[in-house]
Amino acid sequence: MRVATWNVNSLTARFERVAGWLEERSPDVLCLQETKQDDAKFPFAGFAELGYEAVHHGDGRWNGVAILSRVGLSDVRRGFGSPEDEAGTRLIAATCAGIDVMSCYVPNGRALDDPHYAIKLAWLDRLAATVAASGLARPRVVVGDFNVAPSDADVWDPAALEGMTHVSAPERERIAALESLGLVDVVRAAHPDDAPFSWWDYRNGSFHRGFGMRIDLIFCSPDLAGAVDDAWVDRDARKGTKPSDHAPVVVDLDYVAP
Repeated sequence: MRVATWNVNSLTARFERVAGWLEERSPDVLCLQETKQDDAKFPFAGFAELGYEAVHHGDGRWNGVAILSRVGLSDVRRGFGSPEDEAGTRLIAATCAGIDVMSCYVPNGRALDDPHYAIKLAWLDRLAATVAASGLARPRVVVGDFNVAPSDADVWDPAALEGMTHVSAPERERIAALESLGLVDVVRAAHPDDAPFSWWDYRNGSFHRGFGMRIDLIFCSPDLAGAVDDAWVDRDARKGTKPSDHAPVVVDLDYVAP
């Protein structure tokens, strides 16, 4: 079973790229972030033609998350259940082939002295509480654009980012809190010494110069983490004309739904 996550930075601008990637890589489940669409505009029919059911949570502005599945899709949940915890349309969850799938788009935070930074930390706390409340008794994946590089090894130059968001100790502590629940960062586990980056700024030739960060993450419950065949970043999807600034992150699982 193949599960993937991708911040597409506007599905309106990149539907054809996503459709082509689905046909090329054939994931069973694809989680999307930053669709920048509302439900009325989301291309449900287009994905259905490619063999995927889809659910979406978006307001048509800056956020928007989705789950596409060709192995079933049920028990859909949007957000945390309380508007004051939302910070926009940033979370959607569903059951796909017996796996609980959560697609997350964590707030950026902007700067350490910006009010949005506190919102980001609170959002990550709410995510951890949500995972903890339901536990890991059944297979689960928590994926998405976390806007946090878990360690200095996940950025091109720690010194260049000192004092900025994405690398601060409180943000990293929230990622560690998710892992303390039993979730496994499967890309790091598969690549302990050289986990690949997933995001590169559009400016300054960052992609070609290797100035990236690993902020798009796939966490698996222990049962699924033990079934990982491979976990990787599809750098080729970051190339070409008008790409997203993120590349898809993929996990291949030796898993058969019960």
